[in-house]
Amino acid sequence: MNKNKRDREFYSVDVGDSTFTVLKRYQNLRPIGSGAQGIVCSAYDQILERNVAIKKLSRPFQNQTHAKRAYRELVLMKCVNHKNIIGLLNVFTPQKSLEDFQDVYLVMELMDANLCQVIQMELDHERLSYLLYQMLCGIKHLHGAGIIHRDLKPSNIVVKSDCTLKILDFGLARTAATGLLMTPYVVTRYYRAPEVILGMGYQANVDVWSVGCIVAEMIRGSVLFPGTDHIDQWNKVIEQLGTPSQDFLMKLNHSVRTYVENRPRYAGYSFEKLFPDVLFPADSDHNKLKASQARDLLSKMLVIDASKRISVEEALHHPYINVWYDPAEVEAPPPKIPDRTLDEREHTVEEWKELIYKEVIEWEERTKNGVIRGQPTALAQVQQ
Repeated sequence: MNKNKRDREFYSVDVGDSTFTVLKRYQNLRPIGSGAQGIVCSAYDQILERNVAIKKLSRPFQNQTHAKRAYRELVLMKCVNHKNIIGLLNVFTPQKSLEDFQDVYLVMELMDANLCQVIQMELDHERLSYLLYQMLCGIKHLHGAGIIHRDLKPSNIVVKSDCTLKILDFGLARTAATGLLMTPYVVTRYYRAPEVILGMGYQANVDVWSVGCIVAEMIRGSVLFPGTDHIDQWNKVIEQLGTPSQDFLMKLNHSVRTYVENRPRYAGYSFEKLFPDVLFPADSDHNKLKASQARDLLSKMLVIDASKRISVEEALHHPYINVWYDPAEVEAPPPKIPDRTLDEREHTVEEWKELIYKEVIEWEERTKNGVIRGQPTALAQVQQ
């Protein structure tokens, strides 16, 4: 495409503190949020005739960590296709060449709210268990491809007014094959599993703990373990759930175990005490959903020792969840990740930049007249 024609396709607009340079098909840009990975605004897509969300990755090439994260998010979003995971509709850059390349824009489905807003609402058992079911379906789909999300929290789970739910933000997700210890600073602190806080190895059900914390917050209306740092976070966990067994402590490395063993010992509280009936909605006659079932599931998710914690698969069969069980949703074929070595790879910023540029250009070549070939027609439906 010649330079002048490409210039004519784009326009710039200030959104909050940032300037977005976007394709002219996207109009009415309005800021809707910002995070470590970028700024997000809503827009109207004149070609798909629907509202969309546009995320501008923030300074993706300022260092290797940012560049790798941007590449990971783009690659994972391109290959995931599940109703409970946010769909990627378009990727573009306004720059004309690799030399000038500095901005990446991801266009996604627009939802109505994130779970932070939903937590403040009074939910009945149907809605609560349906939201939980959808979270678990999305996570199971990611785990099927060896992707552990690692950063599940209310702000990156989005919903629509009809109670449909999608997971977003894969910048921190990593494929499970690495076996590397996570840094304590990766996952947003309140939802961080004990094995992460204590620097242990972790497995897929690290995401189950995060879901348990989110559901507990939806029931309580406040954060379950509001730690000020990761030491305080651990104290909040054991004050409520009790000091774990000696078996568990023996799995810790020596210096961590010494610290943990020197903490006061806590008996913890029963789940009936932590989540009394009064916090729950009335029992549901329709689906026979009860507070006791929700509490039982929470008691299996919020288990300090990951080897004793319920798996995603087991949680999906729990009585509080399985009223919604649909094999087409639960057992959808897992995404095929083209690059299984994604997490071990190390490159210079310039090399990451070239890889990302190739992904963006390849996407642009796959699209024709602004509509992606092979996209399910549902994605082209107008969102109100």
